[in-house]
Amino acid sequence: MIVSFDIGGSAIKGGIARSDTEIVPLARRPTPKDDFTQFVATLRELIGEAGETPDCISFSIAGVVDPDTQALTCANIPCIHGRRLAADLEAELGYRVLIANDADCFAMAEAMSGAGRGHRIVFGAILGTGVGGGLVADGRLINAAGGFAGEWGHGPIIASFAGTPPVAIPAYPCGCGQKGCVDTVGGARGIEKLHRTLHDIDLRSEEIIDLWRKGDEKAGRTLDVYMDLVAPPLALTVNITGATIVPVGGGLSNVEPLLARLDAAVRSRILRKFDRPLVVQSQCKVEPGLIGAALLGLKYAEERDHAA
Repeated sequence: MIVSFDIGGSAIKGGIARSDTEIVPLARRPTPKDDFTQFVATLRELIGEAGETPDCISFSIAGVVDPDTQALTCANIPCIHGRRLAADLEAELGYRVLIANDADCFAMAEAMSGAGRGHRIVFGAILGTGVGGGLVADGRLINAAGGFAGEWGHGPIIASFAGTPPVAIPAYPCGCGQKGCVDTVGGARGIEKLHRTLHDIDLRSEEIIDLWRKGDEKAGRTLDVYMDLVAPPLALTVNITGATIVPVGGGLSNVEPLLARLDAAVRSRILRKFDRPLVVQSQCKVEPGLIGAALLGLKYAEERDHAA
């Protein structure tokens, strides 16, 4: 039995997992963002609700574990930022603790229980407020020990010109400290930024997409440029990883015409040719972070028992 958690800036969601198809949710609690003692107390209380001793505790967190130091970068929850969180929680709770990035957990959930079932290599892409990703190969999360694999949203890679006819694209500053990252244009805020740059008009991404679907010329121009900027880096990611399916999560994944167009744009740019959709909507609609964390814990327990 595994107790898994999806830790967000506003809420802690927990679940009891006995298999990848049997995850019973625990009560949702507010995240104690500034008090580590209270953070631990909340976890201990939720673990107690399981009523039995878990094999391990697994976490999906909106942060990254440094594979060398095991320190966690998690700016939106100050009380755990900079900590060697797995070791600290193991000392406090007395259980084996596994921690993974939320995009990695999304990829794990899709690979094992979602759109990626039956595929050896699955690249899970997030197109939400920003851009994220995770990589699973042969049922194993590449970042199981921490790290940045799958972060296709970062690096100074976006084109300087895009669209037909081409238009100059600024190297927008990114939260990671670089300029010209896919994260600056690939998510919902990126669509808004592009529309402002191209037309000097401020609209929400939902409004731009709605206008595009209605045939609006300016919105169409924005989405043309968006595709030229986002499809090539995703195609390169597919070429490098060898992924045969790319489940997409985040708010933009719910816009089916947008996803279908991105799929066509990516498939036209990759080396291996697919006559089926490659970039597809995710299937784990309920708490994929919680499912992915549970799957990590279940795999750990299975391998431990096998080794014994």
